[in-house]
Amino acid sequence: MPVTEIRIAGFGGQGVILSAIVIGKAVSIFEGAHATMTQSFGPEARGGACSAQVVLSDRPINYPYVTRPDVLVVMSQEAYSRFTPELKDGGILIVEEELVRISGLRSGIRVYSVPATRLAEELGRRMVLNVVMVGFFAAVTGLVSADALRQAVADSVPPATRELNRRAFDKGYEYGLAKAGAPIEEYDPAPMEVE
Repeated sequence: MPVTEIRIAGFGGQGVILSAIVIGKAVSIFEGAHATMTQSFGPEARGGACSAQVVLSDRPINYPYVTRPDVLVVMSQEAYSRFTPELKDGGILIVEEELVRISGLRSGIRVYSVPATRLAEELGRRMVLNVVMVGFFAAVTGLVSADALRQAVADSVPPATRELNRRAFDKGYEYGLAKAGAPIEEYDPAPMEVE
């Protein structure tokens, strides 16, 4: 795998940091490649801005910070506004469609949207929206194997919530497979209707 930069952003309480830990752990421990993870969050415990950066590679990583993400996962409008200008040309943007309104995005960006919060609520716990997002990420990017991510999820959550998180991952992954099966279209800068 070539060096791949990923930024995950939202607000505190959405599980942004855990999402990045799961992706990094899947690659470095369960796939035997290399990963780094750094994080940034506001002083608020919940509700403040939060982001995590993950760099993946099949070779040792010399610089652990994301400069131009290949993939940007956003779970809040603030994160969208702040981080989309950094997204690499031809990059992938994954948005929580019920919390993020797309506007002013330059052309050439591949956009995927997922109602992660609603899918998590269908499982009875809104708190697993981050694991739904990780499953969706796995399906639409193909960067990390679903098996490695499932193992990393199970290894990163409390034993009492493993089954719920497994179901959350699978729900996001299945939703992503349905989206990934259609041709990926570049974002048209004209106003976009959210599905």
